Amino acid sequence: MVFVGRLLLIGLDCADPELLRELLPELPVLRGLVEEGSFVRLRSIDPPITIPAWMCMFTGRDPGELGVYGFRNRRDYSYDSLRVVSATDFPREAVWDRLGGAGLRSILIGIPGTYPPRPIHGLLVSGFLAPNPSTQYTYPPSLRERIRDLVGTYLFDVRGFRTHDKHRVLREALEMTQRRFRLAVELLGNEAWDFAAVVEIGTDRIHHAFWAQHFEGGPFQDALRDYYCFLDTCIGELLEAVPRGIQILVVSDHGAQGLEGGIAINEWLLQEGYLTLKTYPKTPTRIGDLIRKGLVDWRRTLAWGEGGHYARIFLNVKGREPRGAVPQGKYDTVRRELASALEGMVDGEGNPLGNRVLFPEEIYREVRGIPPDLIVYPGNLRFRSLGSVGWGKITLPGNDTGPDDANHSHWGIFISSPPLADSDLGITQVHDIILGYFGLEGRNG
Repeated sequence: MVFVGRLLLIGLDCADPELLRELLPELPVLRGLVEEGSFVRLRSIDPPITIPAWMCMFTGRDPGELGVYGFRNRRDYSYDSLRVVSATDFPREAVWDRLGGAGLRSILIGIPGTYPPRPIHGLLVSGFLAPNPSTQYTYPPSLRERIRDLVGTYLFDVRGFRTHDKHRVLREALEMTQRRFRLAVELLGNEAWDFAAVVEIGTDRIHHAFWAQHFEGGPFQDALRDYYCFLDTCIGELLEAVPRGIQILVVSDHGAQGLEGGIAINEWLLQEGYLTLKTYPKTPTRIGDLIRKGLVDWRRTLAWGEGGHYARIFLNVKGREPRGAVPQGKYDTVRRELASALEGMVDGEGNPLGNRVLFPEEIYREVRGIPPDLIVYPGNLRFRSLGSVGWGKITLPGNDTGPDDANHSHWGIFISSPPLADSDLGITQVHDIILGYFGLEGRNG
């Protein structure tokens, strides 16, 4: 087997192709990579969210094959079993496992879905779901002390980025990005490696905080542009630290678009008779809290939903859920009637919202774990799903978890220098591109 050299993947969470093309004239490093290589779009998975998109990219598997459908997954058919995912939820072999088996060494920094860390042939620094720097977030464990000596307190994420304190969000995003790339420069510049991946979550946080002001104006209208210029400088410093002539990829897990508002999915289910509460809350309350307080009348509830970038709809099925109300023989009929009603949803003025409804078994190659019964994109992701109840209305102007300027979109970026693609790709194809570069067989050709 002949290995052609090293490959460095730089991941920019939520980087959007249209936004990046607008900013490229002010980003000399990224512009240079595009001019020397190629820039195409990368189609994300369904749903297009950070977890599980990055691990879909690195395993070549879709969410159904992984059995991971979002940041939180249903662990069993009880009503309050949603739990935040961890690396243990991704047992499928990733590119670095294949490379390690071939004797190739990897350095991984910031990949979502890698906490708690598992042994690899190389070095691993977990992604943003690691709770804090006092946890064991590296492999090998000794790397944690080395990181502290190199950059001080390692920053995984921007705290509470859905906030009115925009100054803090921008300050923390810049500091986090600086420390992550300073670490990358040190490790990639001084360690042996064949494959390296550095994923920056700051782009996502900046989009959520400043997207509207970038496009519509405001006191922080330059914040997004300024962050990208700073990021471009950080990428340039990293490229200076690695050998010339290696393969460079700059990719994102999904894109972004302006957030127009929120759809209170459980308010709609209440209104349409699919969800019944024993007591309607006096103030907006998350559906999970209502479930834990025993305020859902399960005997008369056919379905409930969860909030987030998209709406997950779960049916309350007899023989499956503890107090199921939907007969198993009517499951598909009820589900398809509900899907049709969701697609016909209108706003407060009677205008169609343009919801899209997906059936897991129709979009995935395999369905593992416990998927939502329906995947719903409110307004085709122009709106977020609000899981809370107590608003007294269906559509709201914003998010129920704090100020938010952006939601996700399906198209991310794929820059390769030298060029490895001249047309749009699917996100799981990146897995095969990486393996193919090192002469190994993929699975999504």
